[in-house]
Amino acid sequence: MNPVSNEESKYPPWIKTFLFALQISFVLALLIVWAASKSLQESKSLWVLFFYSFPSEFLIATVPHEPVLLYFGKFYHPLIVALVAIPSTLFTEMLNYSAFKYITDLRIFTKLREKKALQKTVQFFNKVPFLTLWVAGISPIPFYPLRFLVVLARYPLPWYILAVFLSRFPRFIILAYVGYKIQIPDYLLIALFVILIAIANISILRSLRTRKRKGKPNAT
Repeated sequence: MNPVSNEESKYPPWIKTFLFALQISFVLALLIVWAASKSLQESKSLWVLFFYSFPSEFLIATVPHEPVLLYFGKFYHPLIVALVAIPSTLFTEMLNYSAFKYITDLRIFTKLREKKALQKTVQFFNKVPFLTLWVAGISPIPFYPLRFLVVLARYPLPWYILAVFLSRFPRFIILAYVGYKIQIPDYLLIALFVILIAIANISILRSLRTRKRKGKPNAT
């Protein structure tokens, strides 16, 4: 049983909805401010790195974190970059846990939770949950499906955050170290930024189209 669920069940639905909307609004506001300000995009302030972690790690990340870590690695020691990025990343994952908990508690997801394929995925995840999270967190494997899966599997939040810390922290150090050693030109980082966004959007669109096709009845 998820220890967090008991606490959340005490709140009425309108409070859960308000908190969910507040989380979404907070991250969207940070993303809009960052996207609208060229000075922030070119800033070397560690505060920018700290707050950038929210949109780059929230739910299905709208922007990639790798190019930004490579960028800051050119100006700061890799350990400093990781120490600044990891607290906001952990806090964002707490928001993810809460947000996905709200989403999966909606009635519309009742049938989804009962699907055999999803139940088998949850069972497979529960065999080695911590190792699965660690491997996905430290590698280039897309992490956002696991944010949804840990909630469905009722995996305890403290263990989830620990797995994120032990995987993301060394990953951040490695990326910042690459940026520190190679000193990648800004135009290449921008190109990488655009490519990663394109890859993410293409994969999401493909998955949505696949679901729509499966949902359509076969023509007779």
